[in-house]
Amino acid sequence: MLIKDVLLAPGSGAFFYDDQAAIRAGASQDRFIYLGEPLTPGFTSIRVPASSLSIGLVLVDDTVVWGDMMSVQYSGAGGRDPLFDIKQISDLTARVVAPRLLDVDATRYLDACAKVFEPFEQKRLPLAIEYGVSQALLRAAAHIQRTTMAEIICSEFDLPLPTRSVPIYCQSGDAREINVDKMILKGVDVLPHGLINSRQKFGVDGQTFMEFVRWVATRTHQLGGLGYHPVLHFDVYGCIGQEIGLEPLRIADFICRVADTVPGFTINIESPADFGSTQAQIENYAKIVSILDERGSSARIVVDERCNTLEDIRLFAEAKATHLVQIKTPDVGSIADTARAVLICKANNVGAYVGGSCTETDLSAQASVHVAVATQADMMLAKPGMGVDEAFSIVGNEQNRLLAMLNRRRTQAENVG
Repeated sequence: MLIKDVLLAPGSGAFFYDDQAAIRAGASQDRFIYLGEPLTPGFTSIRVPASSLSIGLVLVDDTVVWGDMMSVQYSGAGGRDPLFDIKQISDLTARVVAPRLLDVDATRYLDACAKVFEPFEQKRLPLAIEYGVSQALLRAAAHIQRTTMAEIICSEFDLPLPTRSVPIYCQSGDAREINVDKMILKGVDVLPHGLINSRQKFGVDGQTFMEFVRWVATRTHQLGGLGYHPVLHFDVYGCIGQEIGLEPLRIADFICRVADTVPGFTINIESPADFGSTQAQIENYAKIVSILDERGSSARIVVDERCNTLEDIRLFAEAKATHLVQIKTPDVGSIADTARAVLICKANNVGAYVGGSCTETDLSAQASVHVAVATQADMMLAKPGMGVDEAFSIVGNEQNRLLAMLNRRRTQAENVG
């Protein structure tokens, strides 16, 4: 069953693209905007509305299945692809990708991805293209085979049908206190992110951050019901290293102090420091992991920056240079590579977190759910946007619908057997 036409439709991401370099350099905020000049190439201002590009595959029965291309919030930072340029991406997709799509067998998902994503002019296609097109191809295979996207992943990677739900992690954005309350009231599994992305939010010697951690734990006790015990996950965007230096022992000492202030909670610290390159990140994160493990700390570190591609994830996992990998889906590229990344983490006894970005769309979020559930990741991000309610609804409802369908499929198979 072949694809007979390709449609493109410009769209919006669910948040904004931000110039991380300018924010780290001290750009001040004026309500929602940042003041000052951008520092990262491609940015015309420090904060710009996120754009996306939908690709629709017209199948021979005239069904149209869609996928969405976009970049992550902090495009161009930490070795990532540059800011999403909808005109450039649209042109490349129409000239190069569309003709390839018309020549693949849409029933064979991994084969189709491999053929469509062959290098162009000896370069890998932009990861945004891989991400959006791979979503559309996954939906095409699921439609043709009258199954779910998760079952396509299970079939292609020889995985059993999943039975367990994947814990959901919500991110707060700058509306920290209000969104923490929302997360607790909704019983979110992992919270709150915190967006600790500047020295002002981190504080001198990390005191402002420590106060926020204690407040989150206290608020969880105050508002959470009996038996509610979420993982506390804080993204500090390298601020620990910026404030106290890049010595692994000092960073580990600080992380242990954070964990000790909220006993009884598992603490995830994402992006504690940026050591400037993937290799330096691996070497120094491995030292931090080793120290935390030797001390029996309840804290875990999570890698994001400098761990973008499938090969990066493999290197971190094999080196035990993190407790948990954020598999940042648009940065990985093909969503098939997100599945591969989870399996690599599992093979190396490293946690797999299917993440992504607030700049994504409902379609990309739903496709990510199917991959996370199929591979039984350790947690997945509620996305898109920064409002909590919408993202938690999109991801949580998609997961529940998927599990209901899989349970029915399992019951039918048992009855036949």
